[in-house]
Amino acid sequence: MSTPPQNLGVKDDTYSTNKQMSEESNPIKEYLFEYLESKKIQELASQSKFPELISDVLENCFDKVISMGGKEESLAIFATGLLHYLLTNSLIPSQRKIEHNSIEIDIVIPNLKTLENDPDKALIIYIPKTMNESIIKQKLDNLKKIQPNSKNIWLVLSKKLNFRNNTYIIEKKNPLFLKIIVDIGQFVNIQGQNKFKILRI
Repeated sequence: MSTPPQNLGVKDDTYSTNKQMSEESNPIKEYLFEYLESKKIQELASQSKFPELISDVLENCFDKVISMGGKEESLAIFATGLLHYLLTNSLIPSQRKIEHNSIEIDIVIPNLKTLENDPDKALIIYIPKTMNESIIKQKLDNLKKIQPNSKNIWLVLSKKLNFRNNTYIIEKKNPLFLKIIVDIGQFVNIQGQNKFKILRI
């Protein structure tokens, strides 16, 4: 006797994120998400203490992550997974790993529809897996075709490069990176998405 299919008509963001993570499974994401299941991290997330959460994850996972492959690619995978987790737990609307006009977008906030209709209210986060400046510049030029407001294209890098875009450096100890989810929350709130004002900012 077959089991009746479950009703999958509505999929919340957590479901989508977990599904996506399983589809893109690799050792770095598996290691990160196992750590994120710890009691301490769950408590910090439940209290919306996201800078403290990021600090804890970087302190305890950074060295291991950069030993698991090429530094830039490993940190890009790590940063992507961490941001997915933070966006889901802070209830900030986002879409991840989507294409628009044949251009791949790592993260768009709040969604592609807003990016198309009102780009000033949409944020793109680009997390390159390389520190090759010409490759990054080419991708930024492509992203500007769909997000003409350069201030709304943010970078996450493993070290500082000479780009004018708002840039967050993912390092073991970097006070600026600890603020990334709060800064995203402020962007969302400023754009009028007040129903998501749960970051206490």
